[in-house]
Amino acid sequence: MKLIILFHLFGGKTLRFSELERAIPAISQKMLIQQLRQMEADGIVRRIVHHQVPPKVEYCLTDWGQALCPALDALLKWAALKDRDLSGMAFPADGTIGGTV
Repeated sequence: MKLIILFHLFGGKTLRFSELERAIPAISQKMLIQQLRQMEADGIVRRIVHHQVPPKVEYCLTDWGQALCPALDALLKWAALKDRDLSGMAFPADGTIGGTV
């Protein structure tokens, strides 16, 4: 789920908690909170609390989190390869690919 959260915050986006909730309907509120807290503790996400009524909490990527963008972009391109017809590919009987297990 963390990758999905990252994708929603890339590009300098700042989203309210409720916007993230709506953007990722497959995740429970509890799990979203846990994932965001872990990412905040890891220095990837910044939590911005606006002291107002009703409370407003926003999330954005830190510089460190934004630095993940090129790597995740490469991962997306790699994942797009699965859309190609790979049925003609032969894999070794031992299940290794590229000499690794």
